[in-house]
Amino acid sequence: MKTNEELQRDVQNAIKWEPKLHAAEIGVTAKDGVVTLMGNVDAYFKKTEAENAAKNVDGVKAVVEEIEVRYSNSAKSDEDIAHDVLIALIDNWNVPQENIQVKVEKGWVTLDGQVTWNYQKEAAEKCIGHLIGVKGVTNHIKIKAEIQNEIEKKMVQRALASNWTLHSENIFIKVDGTKVTLTGVVSSLFQKDLAEKIVWKTPGIWFVDNQLVVEQTYTPVL
Repeated sequence: MKTNEELQRDVQNAIKWEPKLHAAEIGVTAKDGVVTLMGNVDAYFKKTEAENAAKNVDGVKAVVEEIEVRYSNSAKSDEDIAHDVLIALIDNWNVPQENIQVKVEKGWVTLDGQVTWNYQKEAAEKCIGHLIGVKGVTNHIKIKAEIQNEIEKKMVQRALASNWTLHSENIFIKVDGTKVTLTGVVSSLFQKDLAEKIVWKTPGIWFVDNQLVVEQTYTPVL
């Protein structure tokens, strides 16, 4: 099991090797598997990149994200940000923008609405992360698949087993109608998120209950 100092160092190294990030901008503390990220960045996407880098480190059980987005130039109005968000959604072929509602308050964007696939929900959030003025995104978009047949457990198992980065034998699946519940053990938050993303690709899913537990194993980040 990693010490707090080892986990802190591994997360710092993971952030350092992200080409879009400057490690000096972001402070890291670690205690009992809980990593806290602090500091200021000049774009929202850097905030999410830092969080994803931390999640990918073995032994990280939870991430407390306290990074603030601060822009050096004059702040955009909420109206201008909302306009840019709508344009970005319209320009993204993966997003059915007519089904999405946008609210902007003090630079924080909230997305509501309903889409058929989880990748559409993710694409909506991702395409606005690089916009100037955006300080944060809350994604409340719901999934309502057109297919309403019950999901076959074997389909989900095959999807997880096909990804070589996951130890799918440690993941257990329960299917209840259009809901899938995941239990078991993975080695990082990144793998926990990855398992959920893979499951979401199964046709007919409306809800995923991700109860996977992160169990620490030591693989140093050089």
